[in-house]
Amino acid sequence: MSLLAILQYPDPRLHTVAKPVQAVDARIQQLIGDMLETMHDAKGIGLAATQVDVHERLIVIDVSEDHNQPLVLINPRITWASEEKQVNEEGCLSVPGIYDGVERSTAIKVEALDENGKLRTIEAEGILAVCIQHEMDHLLGKVFVEYLSPLKRNRIKTKMLKARRDTVRA
Repeated sequence: MSLLAILQYPDPRLHTVAKPVQAVDARIQQLIGDMLETMHDAKGIGLAATQVDVHERLIVIDVSEDHNQPLVLINPRITWASEEKQVNEEGCLSVPGIYDGVERSTAIKVEALDENGKLRTIEAEGILAVCIQHEMDHLLGKVFVEYLSPLKRNRIKTKMLKARRDTVRA
């Protein structure tokens, strides 16, 4: 296993639409392990392959308190979403230190392949539903800050670019 570099907003690669995973093979198994290790190391609860510059439809999530219940979603597809929506505070490993409210469905059903290539249906609500929707946005090339006002988005972009410049100089 190895840690992967997480792309930082406003990196244009974060806007790449991911392609379906063709086969759940050794390469994908390795990527799953590396993504889980990267996500846990970064203290995150979800990570999409897009965020590590692999543009395939793969997500890893672990919302458990002990970080020992990983969920792998390959080629996920939302088959149902509740009409009821709620605003939740979200953050993102690609936009470190930034949190803001995003409105999402409170419950969803998702079909996806698991880490063994077996088709599963997952019913999710609460933080898991929010996390799945957030990570699936990444697969569509969308970062959560795009739900915010243009003013907030520009402030975040400026802050992230400044932080990157300061890091390069240090």
